Amino acid sequence: MIRRLVSASLCSLALCLCVHAAHAQGTKLWSESKFDEFERGKPDGVAIQSDGHLAAGPATHSVFTSESTYVWSVAADKAGNAYLGTGSPATVLRVTPDGKSTTLFTTKDLSVQVVRVGPDGSIYAATLPSGKVYKLAPDAKGLDESKAQVIFDPAKTDGKAKYIWDMAFDAAGRLYVATGGPAAIYRVNTAQPDAKPELFFSSDEEHIRALAFAANGDLIAGTDGTGLIYRIDKQGKGFVLFNAPKREITSLAIGANGSIYASAVGEKGKSTLPPLPVQGNPNVTATITIVQPGSVQAFNGNTVVPDGSEIYEIVPQGAPRRLWAGHDDVVYALRSTPDGLLAATGNRGRIYRIGEDGEYADIAHLEAGQAVGFADTPRALYIGTSNTGRLYSLDHSAAASGTYLSDIFDAGFVSQWGRPEVDNGPGSNASNYDLYARVGNVDNPERGWSDWKKIAPADNLGLEPARFVQWKAVLHPGASIGSIGINYLPVNVAPVVDEVLVAPGVRINAAAQQQQQPQPVIINLPSVQSNTVSFNQEPGKEPLTGFKDKTAITVRWAAHDDNGDDLIFAIYYRGHGETNWQLLKGRLTDRWYTFDAALLPDGPYRLKVVASDAPSHPAGEELKGDRSSDRFLVDTTPPALTGMTAQMVNGKIHASLTATDIATPIAHAEYSVDAGPWQYLEPVGKMSDALVEKYDFLAPLTTPGEKTMHPSDSAEHVITVRVYDRYDNVSAVKAVVR
Repeated sequence: MIRRLVSASLCSLALCLCVHAAHAQGTKLWSESKFDEFERGKPDGVAIQSDGHLAAGPATHSVFTSESTYVWSVAADKAGNAYLGTGSPATVLRVTPDGKSTTLFTTKDLSVQVVRVGPDGSIYAATLPSGKVYKLAPDAKGLDESKAQVIFDPAKTDGKAKYIWDMAFDAAGRLYVATGGPAAIYRVNTAQPDAKPELFFSSDEEHIRALAFAANGDLIAGTDGTGLIYRIDKQGKGFVLFNAPKREITSLAIGANGSIYASAVGEKGKSTLPPLPVQGNPNVTATITIVQPGSVQAFNGNTVVPDGSEIYEIVPQGAPRRLWAGHDDVVYALRSTPDGLLAATGNRGRIYRIGEDGEYADIAHLEAGQAVGFADTPRALYIGTSNTGRLYSLDHSAAASGTYLSDIFDAGFVSQWGRPEVDNGPGSNASNYDLYARVGNVDNPERGWSDWKKIAPADNLGLEPARFVQWKAVLHPGASIGSIGINYLPVNVAPVVDEVLVAPGVRINAAAQQQQQPQPVIINLPSVQSNTVSFNQEPGKEPLTGFKDKTAITVRWAAHDDNGDDLIFAIYYRGHGETNWQLLKGRLTDRWYTFDAALLPDGPYRLKVVASDAPSHPAGEELKGDRSSDRFLVDTTPPALTGMTAQMVNGKIHASLTATDIATPIAHAEYSVDAGPWQYLEPVGKMSDALVEKYDFLAPLTTPGEKTMHPSDSAEHVITVRVYDRYDNVSAVKAVVR
């Protein structure tokens, strides 16, 4: 949210306290009606629908906050207990529905990457980077690697996998382990933990990232590398169902109708996984900063989104199609429900519900960076999060009532708050929801804001003038809100003249802005560095083209009005030592003005530009702002040349004269003999830095480089002297020598 300058805030507050405060032009409306606008707010039991409506949604509850930064995986048993695989520190936690936790297992590994509840009720935990899978009793307490039973060790496999990304059980209770580096799926008979894991399927991809079983027993697998989705039969024969446009499949879900849903991320040809760690050294991956969904690095606080995520649907005997795309979200987990497909995302902690028609709703904003996994229970759906490591529950049914808290709106200035405008959604009416509002003069509602006030859609808010406002809607069953707007009237503030620049000796005219003229002069304000025209520059700050003209003076200025009012300008002048400002020109709309220098007698001056917002306000309610220029000098009078004498001395002309200027020092002088070339002339004392300079010199009858006399009558010669002041005003005088 853009913050105004403190001075503007104080000015607005002071104006609010005035009994007869002037108001900006017209009533304004702050309105929210689009999905992206509602996304800035905070829903609780409210769904933000993609068509721009607020509707009743499922209630979300915070169940447990872990000491670990990351929850990598979540599972649940039939009793509603949740099991969390965490990182930093790496543990397996059991959390009861009432939020009480027990540590089942701790490891020196970097993280517990995957946790699953087996058909036998045991807990299975996969660690990173050792790549082992441990079997834990659900009532275990405080086990470590030395006491927990290992049922999968990559050292006992030919591939010696470095990563474990997912695990799933088949109908017979056998465990399937998805690995990476190399990409393979191993099958483990959990009843025979000492048996060597069986290589069930291998791929030339880099990693097997996600697993899900179809209703017919086929194993569906998604890869990282080229984004393949395999259907693998019971004999381990794989068939590629879909080659996704993105490189990495992050999650899979199976719908009740047999449809396969897959989320994908990453540009093909660019690796999103960190380099493989050295076996047994957890510190290697701890310093890697590449963002990788599902890996340790995905949740290191980095909010870079690798081109967003896409979700695809593969229907039985149908062509794959893209169901949903999110540019600002990475999908970490999918879950098919009767109400639609749920997607757990980061890096904003959003939960989306996506319909078969592609319409979707944001149904939960979690106080975490990433929502990483789902686990079903009879009452609710568990959600694990990272940054911070928490456990949430999402009710299966809609909340009895939901609350939506809007974003904070900054009017820019203290404002009067008028009537709200509410567009009810389809099938809704004003009795289905309650509307509240509050205001304040700082952007933090916890710091001296008003209390919430219930408001009716047809009434004014009835709140005191303030700069910030926020509204809250409480939705009851069946309620729907399409848009909410609040009318407001900002207190008027005076316009500001930001800069004033005076350029003596330059003339501007309207025609000169349209056509090319000789000797162009570009006048830029000091704050503008570029000499090229930009259509995005503020009015009055674009380069201005003028032309040299000693008889003219040009002034240009930059000004703005924070209320957006139309402005008119007046220019005043004041000479050195004078007290009053005199009007030079009024009712200007351009932000430059050229006038004849002869209007001001020679001497030092300042100009003052006054901006008024009168065109946007009734008479007597306008406000003004002004700024004065730096001191500048007007000098249109040439030097006076007196006492010119000239005589022949030893074949040369001896001349003398005095030059006097009333405004600026003499700059330089030149002489010419018999209309010959001009020659530089130094004053007596050589330095030319005073209002009065004397010249006394000998001029040869030949110019340097000439070998003959001037062809004129040798008995008579003409010497001409011209003298310039610092403003290029020039005078000339001549003498005849016989």
